[in-house]
Amino acid sequence: MDFQFTRLRIAMMKSAITRTKYLVDHRIFASVGENFYFQPRIIPINPEYIKFGNNVAVATNVQFVCHDIIQMVFNNIAGEKVFKKKYGCIEVKDNVFIGANSIIMYNVSIGSNVIVAAGSVVTKDVPSGTIVAGVPAKVIGSFDDLYAKRLKESAELEADSYTPEVCWKIFDELHNKE
Repeated sequence: MDFQFTRLRIAMMKSAITRTKYLVDHRIFASVGENFYFQPRIIPINPEYIKFGNNVAVATNVQFVCHDIIQMVFNNIAGEKVFKKKYGCIEVKDNVFIGANSIIMYNVSIGSNVIVAAGSVVTKDVPSGTIVAGVPAKVIGSFDDLYAKRLKESAELEADSYTPEVCWKIFDELHNKE
């Protein structure tokens, strides 16, 4: 099947669960572990350069960049095609969450037990057990610390804690302090 058609088909799927199942069933990426969730509608141009471990969740609009096109500029300067396109792989290990609108560059390995905050640009390897954020992404915290904090918060929540009414009440308490 034509890869461009596959990319279009995936982009048109309404459900991230359906997209994820399709990506796994059709072996679009180099490898994918168990409990994989892929929310982006656009898959990378070179998915065969990307490996995902177990228990990985990728939020909306995350981009995986497996090559650059700077050779186009350099070749125009040189006046001939002497520069080649540069490719690289991306590895995402186990228990990783990648936040919305993040960019993961080539030749990067994201360790196990990692959170990449929304909007981050990951240009270097990410050590296991960390939370990274920013442009470029830097370590800002510990995976284990956030895990413990969220576990405690979850134990204190009631079943209807995420209704719009409750969320707006909490929001107002946080933002209307005088």
